[in-house]
Amino acid sequence: MSGVPDLQLHDGTSIPQVGLGVFQVPPEQTDEVVLRALEAGYRHVDTAAGYGNEAGVGSALRSSGLAHEDVFVTTKLANGEHGREKTLRAFDASTAKLQLEVLDLYLIHWPQQADDYVETWLAFQELHQQGRIRTIGVSNFQKTHLRKLLDETDIVPTVNQVELHPYLTQEDLRAFHAEHSIATEAWSPIAKGGQLLSDPVITGIAQELGRDAAQVVLRWHVQLGNVVIPKSVTPERIVSNLDLFSFELSEEQVGRISALNRDERTGPDPDTFG
Repeated sequence: MSGVPDLQLHDGTSIPQVGLGVFQVPPEQTDEVVLRALEAGYRHVDTAAGYGNEAGVGSALRSSGLAHEDVFVTTKLANGEHGREKTLRAFDASTAKLQLEVLDLYLIHWPQQADDYVETWLAFQELHQQGRIRTIGVSNFQKTHLRKLLDETDIVPTVNQVELHPYLTQEDLRAFHAEHSIATEAWSPIAKGGQLLSDPVITGIAQELGRDAAQVVLRWHVQLGNVVIPKSVTPERIVSNLDLFSFELSEEQVGRISALNRDERTGPDPDTFG
C-alpha cells in the first residue's frame, strides 16, 4: 500500500493518512479515476454530496473487488441539508449512491451561518450510535464553531477537514485541534492556482531532494501529522502523490516551508461563507 500509515482518531478509528480527493472530478470520470487510484494503492477516498460524484465512487468501490473493510470512505453533508430530518434523509441518499451500509466518516461540510449545525451534529451522533457511521467529524469549522459543539453536545468531532497548505498553515486552529484530540485533515493541500508549486522555497527543496514540488508539499503535511487528500485525475500524478514515504524533509526544510505562511485562502472563508 505504498507504506501509507494509519492514524488513530480519538475514538479508536483508524484513518489512512493519505487519500484521494475527488472534488471537481466530473461524475462521468469518477469511476475510472477512483478505480485507478485504488489500483495504485490508495485505501482512502474523500467525496461529498455537493460534488455530485458519490455514485461514481460507489461504482469504483464495487468494481474494484476490494472489501469495504479495506477502503476508508468519507462523504459530507450538503449545505442545504442541515437539521435533523434533512440530515437523516441526506445520509440515506449518500449511502445509497455509495452502495454502503456503513460509512467510515461523515462530515458536516460547512458550518454555514444559521447555527443549526448543532442540531445537525446531534443527528450525526444519532447515526453514529446506531452503528451506521464509524466516526463523525466536521469540515471548515473555525474555533468558535468547534467550541459551540464542545459546549452543547456529547461527542467531540474526530476530524476537522480545512483548507491548509504552506500559504495557510492554520497554526492556531491546529493547536486547538491538538488540545481536543481532533485530527487535522487538509483539503487543497497544495493550494489552488499553482503559485505554491512554483514558489522558490518549494522548488529549491524539491531540487535538494530530487523530488517534485507537489511531493515536497505533501510530505510537509505528512510530517506535520495532517491527514491529506490530494486530488488528481492524471495517472502519473495519482501515483506520485502517494509516493511520500520513501523520503523525509529535514527539520530545517519543514521550518522553511512553514515560514511561507501568508494566512492566504484560495477557497471560501468559513466565517462568512453561507
